[in-house]
Amino acid sequence: MDWVSDSDEKNSDNFSWETDEDDKESPADPPGEASEAGPSQPSLYSHFIGMGFSGDMVEKAIKENGEGNVETILETLLTYSAIGNSPSDCEDAPAECPVTSDEYSFDSDIDTDDPNDQDFIEGPQEKDKKLLILVDMGFSPEEADAAIERCGLDSSVLELADSIHAAQMAEEPEGIGWDCPKTRFEAAEGSSYGSTRKKRSLIEVKRKLKRSCLSQRRRDYVRKSTVDFDDAPLAIPKPMIGFGIPFEKCITRRSLPEAAIGPPYFYYENVALAPKGVWDTISRFLYDIEPEFVDSKYFCAAARKRAYIHNLPIENRFPLLPIPAKTIQEALPMTRQWWPQWDKRTQLNCLQTCIASAKLTERIRKALENYGDLPPPRVQEYVLAECRKWNLVWVGHHKVAPLEPDEVEMLLGFPNNHTRGGGISRTERYKSLGNSFQVNTVAYHLSVLKSMFPNGINLLSLFSGIGGAEVALHKLGIHLKTVVSVEKSELLNGDRLESLMKRYGGFDLVIGGSPCNNLAGSNRHTRDGLEGEHSSLFFDYFRILDLVKSIMVKNL
Repeated sequence: MDWVSDSDEKNSDNFSWETDEDDKESPADPPGEASEAGPSQPSLYSHFIGMGFSGDMVEKAIKENGEGNVETILETLLTYSAIGNSPSDCEDAPAECPVTSDEYSFDSDIDTDDPNDQDFIEGPQEKDKKLLILVDMGFSPEEADAAIERCGLDSSVLELADSIHAAQMAEEPEGIGWDCPKTRFEAAEGSSYGSTRKKRSLIEVKRKLKRSCLSQRRRDYVRKSTVDFDDAPLAIPKPMIGFGIPFEKCITRRSLPEAAIGPPYFYYENVALAPKGVWDTISRFLYDIEPEFVDSKYFCAAARKRAYIHNLPIENRFPLLPIPAKTIQEALPMTRQWWPQWDKRTQLNCLQTCIASAKLTERIRKALENYGDLPPPRVQEYVLAECRKWNLVWVGHHKVAPLEPDEVEMLLGFPNNHTRGGGISRTERYKSLGNSFQVNTVAYHLSVLKSMFPNGINLLSLFSGIGGAEVALHKLGIHLKTVVSVEKSELLNGDRLESLMKRYGGFDLVIGGSPCNNLAGSNRHTRDGLEGEHSSLFFDYFRILDLVKSIMVKNL
């Protein structure tokens, strides 16, 4: 097999990206380490005092979160206000106050002196608490409840508020539906945190969002677009099984637009839960093929909601054998003896690019240590929320831990130690795996190629990462005659492509998934859709694919 990389002629740019599921950064200072002298930014302190919060409350929130993340401080203050507690009431309740995110860290040291690591006590239900905050912001109970259903209970208050704004904008006839940056919420007159400022009306807020968030470039893009934004966007089906899953009744026929029919075959992947209009645009560029939405929980023990656009046949698919375990305890049997009866999880959530810190797992242990086998419901709720968020598994009595890299490899269908060696760090292993394909899911779709290309295929792999597509084809027993693997390179222009295709005889399959940084729901700051710095690389996937098609047609 010939293996060609764009780095053979020129070092490719080092490039990394995060999944949907969301990349998380470690805070500069863990909670509990702020200076006793109070905040070093009087303007920040005055800002929140001016919003109507008490001085003690503001000082406590800044101590817990540090001064670098204003949104997190605001969310902490809103939490205090909504549950009607002073900061001192929360000090002994790790479920009520851990709105900071030291668990984003990869730090392996356990800081047992952290004042936030106190014993867990019961408090209001998490859903009720967030409902109170959202209603206090001026949203209706129905809107708040619908947002929690859409986004999940693990979502932050600001994410839920953003979801409500997006839904409101989508309902307006003139709404374009771009996902805009979060606004700073002002305290409403008569609210529980006693602000004297008058809250802006929702209509005014939405008008300002539309005016400020659509840059000139994005407005030009909307004007040039042929999409009718009043039309309903592509609906994500439930259940997410695409054209079918192994051993179930499947759709075996579909009609493709004439422009989509090969050669070559192509296969494109990205996160399913992208901002409104993204998959309409991707579909329009990729020859008007409708996406196949699939959740990998039907292929392994972990969820992974993805959309795939391809021109492959869909009949005669077959799965990789042996069939992977579909439940946590089947996939990770050593956890069975420690798994408490009150943890009803059977599958993991989407595998992320980062893991929970030792501080968080220690906090969970301390929350449970004063109870026997059946902690109070509020303790259970707190622990289960963190376990779901970070895919923690039970490794001892009252002890949880994140997945090891080799366990993530196994769940995603990669060979053992696939990402080990070559100087790659543990952190980089998690990141590369979190950005990868789920091999069994992709292999099921690609399996139709085995009978079509008995002598093997020439593969152009774009945004190759750790080679999920190549692993899937290899496991299917499809011979890879030539692989041209490209991460990110300006070298792959028309002349270079034509030279490669003349040398190797064209490509049978063009496969890839461009970066999802600006599409993933967890990206609260630069979720700019296909206009984002990284996710706009989709257009390079299309550019290269269209060049390959044109060159192959010309050479017929």
